[in-house]
Amino acid sequence: MTQLPVAWTLLAAALCSAASSHRLQTERVSALYPELHSNATVQCDCLDYCDSAYWFLTDPSAGHVQFLGRYNNADRVNYASNVDKSRYKLSKRGSLSFALQVIGVTVKDTGIYSCVLKDKSNQDMWKPGTLLLPGVPAPTSPPVTKSKPPVKKICTCKKNAQAGCGSMVLWPLVGLVAGLALAVVCTLYYFSRLPKKCRHQFVKRSR
Repeated sequence: MTQLPVAWTLLAAALCSAASSHRLQTERVSALYPELHSNATVQCDCLDYCDSAYWFLTDPSAGHVQFLGRYNNADRVNYASNVDKSRYKLSKRGSLSFALQVIGVTVKDTGIYSCVLKDKSNQDMWKPGTLLLPGVPAPTSPPVTKSKPPVKKICTCKKNAQAGCGSMVLWPLVGLVAGLALAVVCTLYYFSRLPKKCRHQFVKRSR
């Protein structure tokens, strides 16, 4: 993002109607990097209802401001007398957005393309615009490095295992031994409750 100089707004103000009041929207100038001889589109968004849009081309190095044309809600286009109409196309996108398309951009088209929006109350909203840099490679952002998830520590028991790790193995063994002991006790108790005759027959069958 490039910070817009304040000087161009003062120059552009002389080209607009002096009867209306003006407001400068505090935004930063965005950058667009189209390929040479391609078509570049710059948008101008309105926060509320806007009646028309005035388009300007600013050369930041020379401080020169050129009026390109005007587009209103009735789809009427008025170009400046020194503007090539075949290379600039003004239009509207939706109800709150105006657009300027530059046909077959070259290095000479480098500059800030901005707009002034006029609402019903005859107030102007100054938009900072877009810096067009034809043929200039777009800056690449550094790759996003994803943080590795933390490695979960698994308790491995060795000869000199700590008490906490040893308990993970000890308690399941205690439960297994207790279960076996309970099963043996219950079996002995069951046979002790049987009559002697039944026990004799059971032993006899098992043989």
